[in-house]
Amino acid sequence: MTGHPLLPPVALVTYSTKPRGGVAHTLALGEALNALGQDVVIVGLGDPAKGFFRPVAAPTYVIPAPTTSGGLEEKVAANIDAIEAALAGIAAKYPILHTQDCISARAAARVRDAGVPSSVVRTVHHVDDFDSPSLMDCQTRAILEPDRILVVTRTWERILRDEYGVSAAVVPNGVDLLRYREAAPELVARLRARVDASDRPMLLAVGGIEPRKGTDTLVAALSKLIRNRTPAPVLAVVGGHSFQDHRAYRDRVLASLDSLDLTLGKDIVELGTVPEEEMAAWYAAADVLAFPSVKEGFGLAALEAMAAGVPVVTSDLPVFREWLVPGRDALLVPIGDADALADALADTLDNQDLRARLRSAGLRLAEDYTWTASARRHLELYAEVPLAAR
Repeated sequence: MTGHPLLPPVALVTYSTKPRGGVAHTLALGEALNALGQDVVIVGLGDPAKGFFRPVAAPTYVIPAPTTSGGLEEKVAANIDAIEAALAGIAAKYPILHTQDCISARAAARVRDAGVPSSVVRTVHHVDDFDSPSLMDCQTRAILEPDRILVVTRTWERILRDEYGVSAAVVPNGVDLLRYREAAPELVARLRARVDASDRPMLLAVGGIEPRKGTDTLVAALSKLIRNRTPAPVLAVVGGHSFQDHRAYRDRVLASLDSLDLTLGKDIVELGTVPEEEMAAWYAAADVLAFPSVKEGFGLAALEAMAAGVPVVTSDLPVFREWLVPGRDALLVPIGDADALADALADTLDNQDLRARLRSAGLRLAEDYTWTASARRHLELYAEVPLAAR
């Protein structure tokens, strides 16, 4: 039982059906709420015939994504309109619209303001740095307009209070422990062979090649790391689906490989979006998760890696210091410092005692973050949301 038997139905709304952090969060939270007996539906924007990027153990509703030929501003506007139109038809059944991004939050606020008796909750995972004034305005409105704001770390609670004057409640992310501890050894071996890592170390990067993930620092660190090392490690880069267009950044990073004495396909293997059923095995296949992000809301990939028993080297961001003890749970290095990143990766690969300590600490820490606990905290906060007159 949930402890809130009279809690009204909740719609969890996200801007996509693709494997991105916010979408993964939404699916896991929706499944945990559903398992507790809460009436919930997960709403995403995508292809209804394909559904979400993985099977979902909760009711879902996929809104057809609009086709646009313009830039990001046009795409954002069209997606807001599409979600607004769909929510207008179903929102009356869901007194709480819990949105996970600025696109769905703006759409839900419009539906509420048009007279549909629903309250809007928004989880702010992080705030993007858009070049466009109109997109920055859209993002700001999506923080100010909801009836209740949630965040996943105290860092973002402080940022929203200081920069936007908004009070937010903190609900950390969770992780599916069983999922990340059940990788088949045969699949793990095949994945390592796929990137030619059967007989050499494998570093894993999750999130694709994009500015927020600090890929430029990572390839520079890899260049330093492989010098005079036999066998040389390979970097496998998983993911990359993004609402924003990072092609220019990706092109710059790949263009730098020659000067760094790195070869795409040999030293770095770009895998793109992998089948969801492989993801736990990719973590298990890695010797180290290399996660030098410059900005994170929480850093879900680090928690997933720990649940899989993989040592983590990441950036020394305030969000990580909230739930990681540097040197005990993970190695933290200064943002943008390729030398420090290379040294930390080398230490993790070479020092078996360090690897064992990081692995054990990570496994213990992951047990403290369950989606069931997150769902129960969400139910407590939903119960506090003032409901519109019906």
